[in-house]
Amino acid sequence: MTSDNKRRISGALGGLVNGLFGGGGGMVLVPLLTRWCGIEEKKAFATCVAVIFPFCVLSVAIYWLRGGVDLAAALPYLLGGLAGGWVGGRLMGRVSVVWLRRIFAAFLLYGGVRYLL
Repeated sequence: MTSDNKRRISGALGGLVNGLFGGGGGMVLVPLLTRWCGIEEKKAFATCVAVIFPFCVLSVAIYWLRGGVDLAAALPYLLGGLAGGWVGGRLMGRVSVVWLRRIFAAFLLYGGVRYLL
Protein backbone atom coordinates (compact mmCIF):
# COMPACT_ATOMS: atom_id res chain seq x y z
CA MET A 1 0.00 0.00 0.00
CA THR A 2 1.38 3.43 -0.88
CA SER A 3 2.04 6.07 1.74
CA ASP A 4 -0.59 8.33 0.13
CA ASN A 5 -3.23 5.62 0.53
CA LYS A 6 -2.18 5.07 4.16
CA ARG A 7 -2.55 8.79 4.80
CA ARG A 8 -5.98 8.89 3.14
CA ILE A 9 -7.19 5.91 5.16
CA SER A 10 -5.77 7.44 8.36
CA GLY A 11 -7.59 10.70 7.62
CA ALA A 12 -10.83 8.85 6.92
CA LEU A 13 -10.58 6.96 10.22
CA GLY A 14 -9.83 10.15 12.14
CA GLY A 15 -12.78 11.90 10.48
CA LEU A 16 -15.08 8.97 11.18
CA VAL A 17 -14.22 8.95 14.88
CA ASN A 18 -14.52 12.74 15.05
CA GLY A 19 -17.93 12.70 13.38
CA LEU A 20 -19.30 9.82 15.45
CA PHE A 21 -18.19 11.13 18.81
CA GLY A 22 -18.18 14.90 18.24
CA GLY A 23 -14.40 14.97 18.60
CA GLY A 24 -11.58 12.64 19.47
CA GLY A 25 -10.32 11.98 15.96
CA GLY A 26 -6.83 12.77 17.23
CA MET A 27 -6.83 9.78 19.55
CA VAL A 28 -6.97 7.63 16.43
CA LEU A 29 -4.99 9.85 14.09
CA VAL A 30 -1.81 10.37 16.14
CA PRO A 31 -1.04 6.64 16.49
CA LEU A 32 -1.88 6.06 12.83
CA LEU A 33 0.37 8.90 11.67
CA THR A 34 3.31 7.76 13.80
CA ARG A 35 3.13 4.00 13.51
CA TRP A 36 1.43 3.35 10.20
CA CYS A 37 2.48 6.38 8.15
CA GLY A 38 5.94 6.76 9.72
CA ILE A 39 5.65 10.46 10.62
CA GLU A 40 7.91 11.69 13.44
CA GLU A 41 5.92 12.09 16.66
CA LYS A 42 6.10 15.85 17.18
CA LYS A 43 5.16 16.38 13.53
CA ALA A 44 2.32 13.89 13.95
CA PHE A 45 0.90 15.83 16.91
CA ALA A 46 1.14 19.12 15.00
CA THR A 47 -0.26 17.57 11.81
CA CYS A 48 -3.11 16.08 13.80
CA VAL A 49 -4.08 19.53 15.08
CA ALA A 50 -4.08 20.89 11.52
CA VAL A 51 -6.17 17.97 10.27
CA ILE A 52 -8.63 17.88 13.17
CA PHE A 53 -9.69 21.51 12.69
CA PRO A 54 -11.47 20.88 9.35
CA PHE A 55 -12.96 17.66 10.77
CA CYS A 56 -14.44 19.67 13.63
CA VAL A 57 -15.74 22.40 11.33
CA LEU A 58 -17.49 19.81 9.16
CA SER A 59 -18.87 17.93 12.17
CA VAL A 60 -20.23 21.08 13.83
CA ALA A 61 -21.87 22.13 10.56
CA ILE A 62 -23.67 18.80 10.34
CA TYR A 63 -24.66 18.92 14.02
CA TRP A 64 -25.81 22.54 13.56
CA LEU A 65 -28.03 21.60 10.60
CA ARG A 66 -29.61 18.88 12.72
CA GLY A 67 -30.24 21.27 15.61
CA GLY A 68 -27.71 19.72 17.98
CA VAL A 69 -25.50 22.74 18.71
CA ASP A 70 -26.00 25.21 21.56
CA LEU A 71 -23.46 27.96 20.86
CA ALA A 72 -24.21 29.80 24.11
CA ALA A 73 -23.34 26.67 26.09
CA ALA A 74 -20.26 26.07 23.93
CA LEU A 75 -18.76 29.56 24.23
CA PRO A 76 -16.96 29.11 27.59
CA TYR A 77 -15.41 25.86 26.33
CA LEU A 78 -14.38 27.54 23.10
CA LEU A 79 -12.67 30.39 24.94
CA GLY A 80 -10.92 27.98 27.30
CA GLY A 81 -9.96 25.76 24.39
CA LEU A 82 -8.45 28.67 22.48
CA ALA A 83 -6.38 29.66 25.51
CA GLY A 84 -5.32 26.05 26.14
CA GLY A 85 -4.47 25.53 22.47
CA TRP A 86 -2.29 28.62 22.46
CA VAL A 87 -0.44 27.56 25.62
CA GLY A 88 -0.09 23.96 24.41
CA GLY A 89 1.22 25.06 21.02
CA ARG A 90 3.82 27.27 22.70
CA LEU A 91 4.90 24.50 25.10
CA MET A 92 5.04 21.66 22.57
CA GLY A 93 8.50 22.61 21.32
CA ARG A 94 9.85 22.44 24.86
CA VAL A 95 8.34 19.10 25.86
CA SER A 96 10.21 15.90 25.03
CA VAL A 97 8.56 13.22 22.89
CA VAL A 98 8.59 10.87 25.89
CA TRP A 99 6.54 13.33 27.96
CA LEU A 100 4.21 14.04 25.04
CA ARG A 101 3.50 10.30 24.83
CA ARG A 102 2.90 10.09 28.57
CA ILE A 103 0.57 13.08 28.60
CA PHE A 104 -1.33 11.78 25.56
CA ALA A 105 -1.63 8.32 27.14
CA ALA A 106 -2.82 9.83 30.42
CA PHE A 107 -5.61 11.72 28.63
CA LEU A 108 -6.62 8.59 26.72
CA LEU A 109 -6.64 6.55 29.92
CA TYR A 110 -8.62 9.22 31.78
CA GLY A 111 -11.18 9.41 28.95
CA GLY A 112 -11.50 5.64 28.76
CA VAL A 113 -12.07 5.28 32.50
CA ARG A 114 -14.63 8.12 32.48
CA TYR A 115 -16.57 6.45 29.66
CA LEU A 116 -16.58 3.11 31.45
CA LEU A 117 -17.81 4.58 34.73
